[in-house]
Amino acid sequence: MAADSHAGAITFANVEEAAARIAAHAQRTPVLRSRSLDLLAGAELHFKIEALQRTGAFKFRGASNAVWSLPDEVARRGVVTHSSGNHGAALALAARTRGIAAHVVVPEGAVRSKVAAIEAYGATVHRCAASIAAREEAAERVRMQTGATLVHPYTNPDVIAGQGTAAMELLGETGPLDALVAPVGGGGLVSGTAIAVAAMAPRATVWAAEPSGAADTAESLRRGERVGSFVPDTICDGLRTLVGEINFSILRAHRVQALTVDDSRTVEAMRLIWQRLKILVEPSAAIVLAAVLEHPAQFSGRRVGLILSGGNVDLDALPWMPLSASTSATP
Repeated sequence: MAADSHAGAITFANVEEAAARIAAHAQRTPVLRSRSLDLLAGAELHFKIEALQRTGAFKFRGASNAVWSLPDEVARRGVVTHSSGNHGAALALAARTRGIAAHVVVPEGAVRSKVAAIEAYGATVHRCAASIAAREEAAERVRMQTGATLVHPYTNPDVIAGQGTAAMELLGETGPLDALVAPVGGGGLVSGTAIAVAAMAPRATVWAAEPSGAADTAESLRRGERVGSFVPDTICDGLRTLVGEINFSILRAHRVQALTVDDSRTVEAMRLIWQRLKILVEPSAAIVLAAVLEHPAQFSGRRVGLILSGGNVDLDALPWMPLSASTSATP
């Protein structure tokens, strides 16, 4: 599927094709329930555990679909992307499954464990400044030098279609839901989710959970036009990216709504998920439960799907470690 800035360029048929294409490579992740979290939320919650996906995040779906969509003569030249972690690791592994080279441009300040994973999966890492402009410039430079194909983390249509397979699987298991909640950074997951939901559960509302310190999507939807650059301030390292143009178009076309959440609430939800579901998730995933708990009027009494997008946590820098240390020091 060629890149196209028009939202209608990606259809549910593309999501179905992606599901067939990645079936031999991606995990079909479980859907979990928790009675105690249902009681806390006042809703029936269905958690899609993408933390158990290969590379520990939903990103492998889109990366795998993009890599295996390439014609042989194009694939031989390899692939390149820019990523703070999860997409880079996913593209590195997807490339390895096809036996081709992967180049990943990594910004300063990326989570160390995520960069280590990118390297472990065999990609060549290229460093750059933390800005989006620097990431894109570096990726273009590598592309020109190597002839590799750019696989953008969230605006590539094959990536978006691949990400939509998570919601497709969730709805296939649960049946129609009243609402689905997915995190939003660049918008690949939530736009793919919106496409799948429109076909499989057209009466359901899709919610994009976003950090208050990086709420460009919420502001863009409020204005009716995509905002420009911004400086993110959030613990959710995977959600610090400006929503993509094609992604924003898809969100508007499918009437996706945004919910913003303070980081403190996201950390609380992260602990709840670790404690109640016994699943390791990162802040960028936990924000979906935080959004449901923070906005009960939108979800009370409803059947809700939550996509827990990933579990790649830096275990040496857990967000509650100072609290844990002070608590353990008390007799």
